[in-house]
Amino acid sequence: MQKLAILLLCVPVLAPASDKQAPPVAQATNNAVALSATLYDGKDAVRAQLGSDLGGYFIVVKVELTPKGPKPLVIDRDDFMLRSYNNGEKCQPYAPSQIAGRASLAVVPASSGGVGADRGGPVFGVPGLGMPQQLPGQGGSMGSTTAGVGGVEAKVDDGGSQKDDPVLAVLKARVLPEKQTTEPVSGLLYFSIEGKHKPKDLTLQYKTPQGLLTLSFR
Repeated sequence: MQKLAILLLCVPVLAPASDKQAPPVAQATNNAVALSATLYDGKDAVRAQLGSDLGGYFIVVKVELTPKGPKPLVIDRDDFMLRSYNNGEKCQPYAPSQIAGRASLAVVPASSGGVGADRGGPVFGVPGLGMPQQLPGQGGSMGSTTAGVGGVEAKVDDGGSQKDDPVLAVLKARVLPEKQTTEPVSGLLYFSIEGKHKPKDLTLQYKTPQGLLTLSFR
């Protein structure tokens, strides 16, 4: 019995494996700022952050910025860019009102010579609802085109008397604030890139006063 007890004590106890993997984290630093970014991709990961999966169209990145030196760091969300090496797509962050506001940008058939959408993704939003069905892809811009048969033009629908999507308040509360600061600050950025992407294919770029920081989620 004593030998049996000794053998039982020597058997390692294995902790149950977790079904959820930790989200990918990337870090980079220079003389202006230290940046840490956590990637939340997929409906479940996005829902855990916002209480909504945003229709499955968005990737959420939580960023933490720590300014260096005595000068305030000017935080502008447009200084961030998410890129995919999988298909070359790139995207700047969306504002909360672009995702769930009353106003939306819809694409409708255009007559010849109308204002067209050259964005790499055909549909921007659902009029009056704000949530996008298809989103802009790589590059491109709004501008005059000579759209013929099958052409499109973008029109803004302000939503009229429709109420804001309830998720808008959450998006606004958790988005990375735009301000000048010498203190650490954190918040969420909302990106949309067409197609499916593995974390190792995604990089976050951030323009700083001391140059470009590139973070790879590998």
